[in-house]
Formats: sequence, structure tokens, C-alpha cells
Amino acid sequence: MRRLTALLLAGTLPFAAAAQDAASEATRTAQAEIAKRLPLDDPRDEANVLRGKLAEIPGGVILGKDGKTVWDRRPYAFLDAKAAPDTVNPSLWRQARLNAVHGLFEVVPGKIWQVRGYDISVMTIIRGKSGWIIVDPLLSQEAAAASWKLFADTVEAKSGRLPIKAVIFSHSHSDHFGGVGGIVTPEQVKREKIRIIAPHGFSEEATSENVLAGTAMGRRALYMFGSILAPGAAGQVDTGLGPKLSSGTIGYMEPTESVAATGGTLTIDGLAFDFLDAGGTEAPSEFVFYIPAYKALHTTEVVTHTLHNVLTLRGAQVRDALHWSKVIDAALVRWGGKAEVALASHHWPTWGAGEVSSLLANQRDAYRYVHDRTLFLANRGATLHELADQTAEAPVQGKDFSTRNYYGTLNHDMKATYQRYFGWWDGNPANFNPLPPEQSAPKYVALAGGADKLLAAGRAAIKAGDYRWAAELLNKLVFAEPDNRDARAALASAYDQMGYQAESGAWRNYYLAAAATLRGNAVPGGTSNGQSRSFVSAIPTAVFFDALATRFDAAKAGAVKGTFQFILPDSKETVAIVVVGGVEVPRYGLTDPAPTATITINRATLDDVMLGQAQFPALLQSGAIRIDGDRAAFLSWFALHPPADPRFNVVVP
Repeated sequence: MRRLTALLLAGTLPFAAAAQDAASEATRTAQAEIAKRLPLDDPRDEANVLRGKLAEIPGGVILGKDGKTVWDRRPYAFLDAKAAPDTVNPSLWRQARLNAVHGLFEVVPGKIWQVRGYDISVMTIIRGKSGWIIVDPLLSQEAAAASWKLFADTVEAKSGRLPIKAVIFSHSHSDHFGGVGGIVTPEQVKREKIRIIAPHGFSEEATSENVLAGTAMGRRALYMFGSILAPGAAGQVDTGLGPKLSSGTIGYMEPTESVAATGGTLTIDGLAFDFLDAGGTEAPSEFVFYIPAYKALHTTEVVTHTLHNVLTLRGAQVRDALHWSKVIDAALVRWGGKAEVALASHHWPTWGAGEVSSLLANQRDAYRYVHDRTLFLANRGATLHELADQTAEAPVQGKDFSTRNYYGTLNHDMKATYQRYFGWWDGNPANFNPLPPEQSAPKYVALAGGADKLLAAGRAAIKAGDYRWAAELLNKLVFAEPDNRDARAALASAYDQMGYQAESGAWRNYYLAAAATLRGNAVPGGTSNGQSRSFVSAIPTAVFFDALATRFDAAKAGAVKGTFQFILPDSKETVAIVVVGGVEVPRYGLTDPAPTATITINRATLDDVMLGQAQFPALLQSGAIRIDGDRAAFLSWFALHPPADPRFNVVVP
């Protein structure tokens, strides 16, 4: 079985690579217009980004134990230029330059530090009474270890070595816990009684995130994060939320305790923490917290310096913008005027009680605007695409850069909110059951009078600067004739300009990665993360078998039926899988009295398979798997679970 939830290798296409287009006159005009209406020279964010810097990793280079590069900021030296090139939205350029600043920073003198710029996320170190409290140890173990070494070499070298007393996971996304193995070991946690603290529901959400839909999410993530793009002014510059993803090993540790849905106060290494539950906002399991002694509010990923995604481009369950705004307002009511610094698990801190309160109020207003404008227009008949297209940016977005569309966008978030309430359908019966693109595209080409005429129309739209219309037209032609080089090149040109103009790093990456795919010059490999054994072993067995069921090829199953009883001696678990009617139903914890076959296999052996360290036939031969009953029936059924190809097409049929 492939590595679940990994960011997967991108396939390249058999077309000669072609150069990207330069920024068009329409794009240069659009860039100039946004530069004119936004206060891009406002120095406050730059001052906050640089405030308290103590040290940095030379060149921003992090290597793994095997010598492979996990992080390298040297190819991003082009961001040193203050003026944005024509090929990058000037607002996104500003954000990318802020995110590019890397190093160790002192947030509250002698009390709180952050390591920024060595992953998409940020790691925070807090001084307790007798040791250190670590918040969100990044995505990969290698990046976390290098970040911790930077802190130890800089701060501990002067103040003396202290033990790690606790690790806090703010929420259930892997870029906030995956690097924990680079900071502490399970043996160390047990021996030194290190507390691992997380919000309620963390274990299930953290280990099952993306498992069921991991192949598709991983493929789309390559586009969203620009992992198949080369860095450069016409390529990947930033994600908006942070520079990019590190490419090391994702680990996991089970929390020793959790914070309840009611929140409350915990004393951690002699320091009081006041928690507010934020589950169901940016993550299903999340909290924010305030440290009264330091007057510091940690907003985790609920409040950052961007409008966030209500639905990510890679795919996820739709988030609740209304609840999101209410959680931020609750934090404002509770700690506004008290907190003198707000720091998060992405981006840089905000200092000053008034500035912190403004940050919270503006972020609250942005999510409330997303929600309420969507429902206002939907209740007057506007559909998913209509309401997003006719809505001007929120008033707050014109005055506060932290609410701008660097990661999530007003457009996409409104569509996601519509989807949350009404689903994917706009209510028009013509759109209830439309033809799939591969069937409808040839009909559109014929209606246009043939491929040449449709191509000419697409090129005319590009020349006129109408890139959205050009993409709509040319996409029809590419789906009708995927080997049409001229059509692919023209569509790539439209995507180039849309990517150049995008303020969102995610939108830019997706457009430009699509263009690179069409031209056949996507970077092979891209960013790839591997799961450690600790992560794979933490995936609940019930989730593993649910994921297996999604691979069942019902079209080839025919009349296959039976019950296959799995026994996992080492974990003392049982799963009975009932196969009937083209589906399989895992019954976790049950033992069938008369199974078709009984399969005895250790959960640890299943982990070997999931990690790619063992193959099923060899395990059968060695006796690591024992089959009692109808062996042939089991093998026939098991063969009906082909792995999905992680390199499936995204922008062509």
C-alpha cells in the first residue's frame, strides 16, 4: 500500500517543454492598479517581521541525516528585490518577502521565542518555571530538529540548558505536530514525564486527516503549494500562508492529555494557560490560548496574517465561517485590551494592546463578511459562481493586509460557504446532471465550427486580456483534443497571466502548475513527505480498513461475496469485513462466527505494508500472514483492491 497522505510525485507529459509567457499588457495594468490602491509601503509589518531577530540558519539550508535537502531558501534570493516584477501580484510579492525572513526571534524578552521561515508553519518556545514549553513543532522532524538546534545554540548557550517540560499541539493539521520527533523521543517523553497537550478530538482527527481521500488530496496539493514549480519570479514564490512545505519526515506522538471543549485553565510548568476551544474553525480540533503572566495571546491558525481557506484547493471538508468569526470575537471579548502581543503558528507577531485588538476585530469581520454576504445574496437567488463574482472585497480588506487574499480568497471562501449550506448544485436543472467534460467538450468544439475556430476565439480572448473566458474556451478544446499542442500552449498562456495576477499564493501556484503541466515542464518529483512509523502506527485500525474499502473495485467484483475476518494479535483487535452487493463493510471489534476466511496478521505488519517496507506475497510466503478457511476466495477478494495511481491527470482528460 502506498504511503498514505504523502505529497506525491508528479507525472510529466510527453510534450517538449516550452517557455512561459512574459506578463502581458493587461497583466501589467492589473498589477499597477492594485499597487496604486493598496498602501504597499506601510512599514509596520516589515518592522514586526524583523523585530527581535537573534540568529538564523546560514543560507536557510536544512539537510536530513541522509544528506538530502529538506529546506533551502537560496533559490529564493530573487525575493530580495523590493519592487515586484510584472509576473507577480505586488501585494503577494509583499507577503512573500515578509514570509522569506527566517531565523530565531525573541517575542517577549526572556520569555517567548519563535523560529520562523524553516517550514510553512512556525514553532514557538515558551519559558516555564523550570524548562521549555514547545508549541507546534513544524511539519517535518528534520526541520524541527534544525530549528531547535538554532534555539539551543543561541539561547541555551547563554542561559544554560533546560529540560523540555511540555509540547503543545494547537490543532490537528500535520504541519503543527509532524516534526515532534525532531524535538523529543517517545522514550524521553516517558522517562522525563513530558506533557503532550492537545485539543479534544486531536488523535482521531490528526491521524485520519486525508487518509480516506489521500491520493486525490495529495495530487491536488502539488498544484496548490506549487511543489511542481521551480522557484522564481515566474514560478513559485510563496504559498501566502508561509514560504512552502518542508520535505522531511512526518511523525506523530499521542497526547498525554487534552483540553476539553469547555476550554479552561491549565498550569504548565508553573505557568498559567487560559484555553479557548476553536474546534470547527480552521481545523476540526483546535484551540487558542492566553498566557496572563506574559500578556501573550497565541492565536494558533485561527488568526494569521491572511484570510484563510474556508475550503482548501487541495480538498477538505468545508469549514464554518460563521463559527470562525464567533470564536475570534470570543477571544476579543476575553483578551482584547489585555493581550500586548498576539503570535500565531504562521507569520509574525503583532505587538501593542490596541494593535492586537484591531487584528482580532478585523479578522472577525472578514470571516463574518464571507458568511453573511454569501447568505444575503443566496437568499436573493444568486448562485455559487454569481454571488462570488459580484461581491466586492470586504471593507476591512482595503485597510488591513492581514485580511487580504494571500491564502484563502473572498471569492473561493464565499463559494465554499454556499457549498456548506446548499451543496454543489446551483438549483438550475440544466446543471443537475450535466455531461462530463470529456463528453461535452467535443460537442462545444463542433458547435464553435471546429478546433481552429475555437482556438482562434481563445487566442482572441487572450489578446483582449479576457483570460478567464480564454481559459473556459480553450479548456473545452484541450478536453476534446488533449494532444492538440496549439490548444495546450494557448491554455497555458491564459493560466500564466491568471497566475501572475493572483494575489493568493495558492491560486497562483495552481494556475502556474497547470500551465507547466500543459507544457510538459513541471518539476519532476516536487516536494515529497514521508510518514514515520510513529505516524502510520497511530492511524486507527478502523480508519485503515475504511480506507481499504474505498479501493474496492466494485465494477470488477461481480457476484463476489463473503466475510473475511481479520485478527491482529499484537494490538488485540478484530475486524470482520462483509462483502456483498459491490461494497465491503468493515465491522471493527466484531468476530464473525462463520467467516469465509480468517486472516491473522499483526498490526505492526500492516504498518510495514503501509510504509512500503514489506510486500504482501512475501509476507504470505514467510508466514507473517496466516490464512485459515477459503484461501482462494480471500486472495481473489484482496486482488480487487488495486492502488490508485497518484499521478492522475488534473488539467487534461
